Amino acid sequence: MKKAKYHYNKQSLQFEKVEETLTTRLLRILGFISVAIVFALIIVVFAFKYLDSPKEKQLKRELTQMVDKFDQLNHKMAFYDGVVSGLQERDENIYRTIFEADPISENVREAGFGGSDRFKYLENLSNSELLVETSGKMEHIGKQLYVQSKSYDELIHLLKDKEDMFASMPAIQPVANKDLKRMASGFGMRVHPIYKTRKMHTGCDFSAPTGTHIHATGKGEVVEVKELRRGYGHYVVINHGYNFKTLYAHMDEIYVKVGEKVARGQVIGTVGNTGTSTAPHLHYEVIKVGTKVDPINYFYNDLSPEEFDQMIEISSRHNQSFD
Repeated sequence: MKKAKYHYNKQSLQFEKVEETLTTRLLRILGFISVAIVFALIIVVFAFKYLDSPKEKQLKRELTQMVDKFDQLNHKMAFYDGVVSGLQERDENIYRTIFEADPISENVREAGFGGSDRFKYLENLSNSELLVETSGKMEHIGKQLYVQSKSYDELIHLLKDKEDMFASMPAIQPVANKDLKRMASGFGMRVHPIYKTRKMHTGCDFSAPTGTHIHATGKGEVVEVKELRRGYGHYVVINHGYNFKTLYAHMDEIYVKVGEKVARGQVIGTVGNTGTSTAPHLHYEVIKVGTKVDPINYFYNDLSPEEFDQMIEISSRHNQSFD
């Protein structure tokens, strides 16, 4: 029960009961409500500013996890960037050196890199700096991989050409010579067997019985077949491409004809004693870019390092040639 309120009337010298009007009641209620609203607003503002809702706490956890994942992603991209750099280094210093290909310029490898205007759409997002940095790294690695992929495409074509070149280059001895005793005379100044004067000997002489098989030393096409009474006698010239030709002279029988394709190791004829020759043997020449060079440098498919050293020692003896 609500208590009654009294006030002292100085004129009547009596306590009189206070009668509360409707207006007074309404004002009191409104005042209470106003104070309650003010306190409620203060509490709400404090809660929004200093206290997180369950939803906000969840979003903050997710944001923290996202930042951690971006950090891990950046570490992985740094690793992949190192891998790409290693591929580029091997490409420039090994593969392109082997295939005698021009290096890729830095301008080509870095084409389109730099500048951040293309990432402006990210700047208004939260954690925009992290997003821009990560997007830039991803784009950089992607472009590097694209350039490297194109480089490997080029190297594949070069490899196919090199495979053909390696198959075509003179690389074996024209006469089976496992014991290394058939090399009679090498490249260089030698005593001519007929004129008895020192003369440039432009090939290697392999001593062998008449009828011994002669092998093509590389893949190619027969471009010349002659049967003369003097000079080289019966001889064959093979064009191997890549600026290489080989000549096989003083043959007895010839098994190939002009225009015929031959493979390395194929028997093209037999050893003889035709032309200007003092004994059955094969005179063998290697012609590179139109110049006769020492054939001893083109036996590497047949000989071990020790055998090669022995062959060089035998071929360098200043003895008499057979032609």
